[in-house]
Amino acid sequence: MKLTDGIVAIAGAGRMGRGIALTFAYQGYEVYLMDIKKREKNEFEQLYIQSFEEIKNQLNILVYGNVVPQESVNRVLDRVKICRDDDETLEWEKIDIFFEAVPEVKEIKQEVFQRFCSKIPKKTPIASTTSTFLVDDLAEFVTNNERFMNSHWLNPAHLIPLVEVSAGSNTSEQAIQKMFTLLESIGKTPVRCAPSPGFIVPRIQALAMNEAARLIEDGVASANDVDKAIRNGFGIRFAVMGLLEFIDWGGADTLFHASNYLKSELQSDRFAPPMIIEEKMKNGEIGMKVKKGFYEFDGKDIDNYQLQTLTKFVDLLQHLGFLTVQEKDRVR
Repeated sequence: MKLTDGIVAIAGAGRMGRGIALTFAYQGYEVYLMDIKKREKNEFEQLYIQSFEEIKNQLNILVYGNVVPQESVNRVLDRVKICRDDDETLEWEKIDIFFEAVPEVKEIKQEVFQRFCSKIPKKTPIASTTSTFLVDDLAEFVTNNERFMNSHWLNPAHLIPLVEVSAGSNTSEQAIQKMFTLLESIGKTPVRCAPSPGFIVPRIQALAMNEAARLIEDGVASANDVDKAIRNGFGIRFAVMGLLEFIDWGGADTLFHASNYLKSELQSDRFAPPMIIEEKMKNGEIGMKVKKGFYEFDGKDIDNYQLQTLTKFVDLLQHLGFLTVQEKDRVR
């Protein structure tokens, strides 16, 4: 169900802006996808065609995956108005939420906020989709900045459920709750994080990708085998369990000893366990087997929790074709 009859406005008609526009449009919202660059008429027409075709192509993929029915494609496309911000037909007073999705250049973001804040309603929540700047670094450019926050979407924005939401020093709880409610209403999974470089996923992702590259650099395996190991081992587990949940499942003591071994053998402090793991070792809070780790397991039906988790894992493996349902007799 739509939470508002207002318009979702997105400044920036690049890949992120198009993905966000598609997400809201196929959930029934009217969308302004606004180009912020000064272009000649023919240049804008080219951008219009390119943006429209990309959104249509992504919709067709959703049709192919039985997410969107074929007969709704044109209706979804009709909800997206690809436009310039100086378009005189824009109904600024109806904009109910505003996303900034322009290049990661502070001066460009500053210019966009200063240009748009005077046009949209004073209580309309404003969110930057930045993956670089902390929220307070940009809040100074926003009038009534109690409505301002970062909302970091992951590409492809219309497919990845996660949106990382970061409040600034002045962000009101009302604005945060409106953003969470709206994102949840379109099938997204918002998480809240403090203003910190890299948010959650990019910070973890950077370490993992750099380590994968080092494996090639050190001659440990081929690129194909590293990626095969990630797809069939590392990644598939964390589609079911979170990293911290996985630590509790196996035990922080396992991570502690493995980390120190790698630190010693590879002679690199990048493998050293963080202080929080050392503290959990000291306090005996090493996970599920002692009923306390990053999560509390006291009073929890652990057998049922393990059963549900492993059932999800089996379902995923079967869906990906890694498990067969037919019992096979060994040839003797």
